[in-house]
Amino acid sequence: MARRRQLYEGKAKVLFEGPEPGTLVQYFKDDATAANGTKKGIITGKGVLNNRISEYLMTRLSEMGVPTHFIRRLNMREQLIREVEIVPLELVVRNVAAGSLSTRLGIKEGTRLPRSIVEYYYKNDQLQDPFVSEEHITCFGWASTQDLDDMVALALRINDFLSGLFLGVGIVLVDFKVEFGRLYENDEMRIVLADEVSPDNCRLWDVNTGEKMDKDRFRRDLGRVEEGYQEVARRLGILPEAGARDMKGPEAMQ
Repeated sequence: MARRRQLYEGKAKVLFEGPEPGTLVQYFKDDATAANGTKKGIITGKGVLNNRISEYLMTRLSEMGVPTHFIRRLNMREQLIREVEIVPLELVVRNVAAGSLSTRLGIKEGTRLPRSIVEYYYKNDQLQDPFVSEEHITCFGWASTQDLDDMVALALRINDFLSGLFLGVGIVLVDFKVEFGRLYENDEMRIVLADEVSPDNCRLWDVNTGEKMDKDRFRRDLGRVEEGYQEVARRLGILPEAGARDMKGPEAMQ
C-alpha cells in the first residue's frame, strides 16, 4: 500500500501528492453525505463505481474537445489527475425541474424546462454553498468575466454531449453539478473540467419509469442505493472487474 502525502480530504474523495510535479492522486471513498453534510452514510462500492464512471465520462468528454484534469485511472479507486487551482464555484446545469429548483420556485418535479438553465453556487461548506449571481462572482473576484464565460460554455457543451450519451442508454440527464479549475502550463492558463462526473453529482432517471439512479436514492431514503449506481455503470458498459471492497485507501504520510 503506497505511502503518499495527503493534501486534502473532502466528503467523497481524498487527494494525495502525485508521482510527478503537477499531478495528484484522487482517491474515491464510499462515504456519502447529503443535506449539506448533516446526513452521512456509506454506500458500499460507490468509490469503485464512481471512479470507473468518471473515468469513462471524462475520457469521452476529452475526446469531444472538453479539457479536463483527468490523466488516467490507476486502479479501482484511484485516478491520476493534473493539479489545478479550483475555482470556488459549482455550476449546476438543469434540464428538468428537480431538487432545490422545484423547492425554491414551486415547479413540479419532473417538469421539462423550456431551455437548460445554468446556476452558480459559491463553494463554502460553512455557508452551505449559497446560490450566487454573476455580479457576486465578479465583484468578489472568485472568477473573471472571461473565466465565467469559459465555464458556462464548457458546462453547456458537457450538457449537450452527456444528455445524448445518457439518452442512448435509456437515462434522462435531469441536472448535474460541475467544478472547474485553472490549469497553468507554459505561462498560460486555461479553464478545465475538474472534480468528477458521476451519479454523485448527476441526477439520472430511467427514461421510461422515472426511477432515480443517483445519490437521490440516498438523500431521500429510497433504498437500493448501490443498485442505482451499478445500473448506471451497467448501461454504460463499465461495471468494475473486481468487487466493491477491493482496495483500502493509500496510507497517508504524517
